Amino acid sequence: MPGVRVKDGESFERALRRFKKRCEKAGILSDLRKHQHFEKPSERKKRKRSAARRKLRKLKLKSKTA
Repeated sequence: MPGVRVKDGESFERALRRFKKRCEKAGILSDLRKHQHFEKPSERKKRKRSAARRKLRKLKLKSKTA
């Protein structure tokens, strides 16, 4: 769990922004969203397959333009 120490004279908003940035880097928010509801194994496979297709399509487009 990331933590942030508030420096002398630092505003709360700025410390909160630093905390949010550290949480984002640690992947806490994406993990939380992923575990908000149960995902059936078949749905997980389907999502991973479509992500792989998108990634492959993106790579093909890059190689055509280069």
